Amino acid sequence: EQLKAGKGDAVVSAGNSGAMLAIGMFVLGRLPEVDRPAILAVSPSISGGTVLLDGGANTDCKPRHLTQFAHMGAIYAEKILGISRPRVGILSNGEEDEKGNDLTRAAVRELRSTELNFVGHVEGRDITNGRVDVVVSDGFTGNVALKTIEGLGQFVSTSLKGAFRSSLLSRVGYLLCQRAMTRAYDRLDYAHYGGAPLVGLNGVAIVAHGGSSAKAIENAVRVAADAVSQNINGYIVNALN
Repeated sequence: EQLKAGKGDAVVSAGNSGAMLAIGMFVLGRLPEVDRPAILAVSPSISGGTVLLDGGANTDCKPRHLTQFAHMGAIYAEKILGISRPRVGILSNGEEDEKGNDLTRAAVRELRSTELNFVGHVEGRDITNGRVDVVVSDGFTGNVALKTIEGLGQFVSTSLKGAFRSSLLSRVGYLLCQRAMTRAYDRLDYAHYGGAPLVGLNGVAIVAHGGSSAKAIENAVRVAADAVSQNINGYIVNALN
């Protein structure tokens, strides 16, 4: 309500993401030409970070929703991550045009007629291998993909720590490469990315992880400030008009 009244520029919450989306829709409303706001998350990748949306706001989507998600994701990748002409793909079970389902195939046809740097269908591995900069899906599939990546990151981190503690020699090895390992752990840690913007709302709203540390909240505030300073919503409105 304070944001709607102009008493703030952004809002950050580590509470229930569904409740945050619902009250955001009720109080702030949607941007013009946006049918459904989406949860935008940045996943770690070889290239630095891949934008993934929708991360869970809309379990059932239509092709035009995925097209809108693609535009919003591309704008975020360009303005916040600094990627020129970001490559956009639709998450599917194969790269070929005949793969996917009715939703993804229809969305591919729509996106091929846009000015986006669209590459077609992509697979789950492409979220982290740097092939594309933006991955678009319905909220059900996107949420499963995000939670899988998060769980894999925790598994890798725990396994490596266990391996380094297994013997005196391995502990010495860890001390020798501690700085490099810390950088690697940071890339796998959700706290490094802060929070997920609810793109498409008529205001800047960020959803942080429910188990956020102080570092994660700090980075969520940073994400909010970046979205405001770069006028992300203004670019979205222009792109979809």
